Amino acid sequence: MLKVINETPTLWVALRGDGDTRAGRIFAQHRPNQRWYLLLLDAEPDAVAPLVDAALQAHQHAYLIEVDDAANETLNTLAARGFTELRREHRYLVPTDWPRSEAVGFDLISAADADVDRWRELDDTLRQDVPGCVGWRNDPARFAPDTFGDPEFDPSTYLLAVDRATGDYAGLVRVWRRRTVSRLGLIGTLPAYRRRGLARALLSQAFDVPHQAGQTEVSCEVDQTNVASNTLLTGLGARRDGGNVELERTVL
Repeated sequence: MLKVINETPTLWVALRGDGDTRAGRIFAQHRPNQRWYLLLLDAEPDAVAPLVDAALQAHQHAYLIEVDDAANETLNTLAARGFTELRREHRYLVPTDWPRSEAVGFDLISAADADVDRWRELDDTLRQDVPGCVGWRNDPARFAPDTFGDPEFDPSTYLLAVDRATGDYAGLVRVWRRRTVSRLGLIGTLPAYRRRGLARALLSQAFDVPHQAGQTEVSCEVDQTNVASNTLLTGLGARRDGGNVELERTVL
């Protein structure tokens, strides 16, 4: 027997039996693209439906949710509640051991040394080319505190590329450091700086840090329609390690 409790206004917990055993959680999150997301956290199969129902009953938002593409029972549960498929992602493991690459005419600096406003604006711009992030606008007051305060932030793997001739920010790479397999969160360059080896240079420097720490691979997710990113990463030896489905539910 399961019961769901509302632990906070946006977090629900499924408890089993006498209430001492947790069967899963679901968290509602409002992101900077002005969309609401549901995140299932460690949810056992029979806990998915009551958790989703609790969140939907509490808030009449349009929601997005992302689940493993092989989780058929969860996908069926969500479909029965009005969720429809929006997009799909490949999950990759990318090797960290490959030759360092240089980008002529650019300096690579740590985000810790960057001008915060210009860095935030670059991040906003790059996200518009990322499926699922269109409309993303970072909160100027929260951008730096949230980034630097993230326990996975590492100044040596969050890098910006600077055009030496103009001083303009041209691209960035964001690798979140984790104990076993670090995660590539974003690699992007502005249109004027593409096809110049800049993305490879950013990746090679950022990946060298987990490589030196003994991590042979870095994980990442790429939308199936993102031809440029899929080509870049598979060209670096990335291997597919599963996939995700993003689903959408409008207010009924």
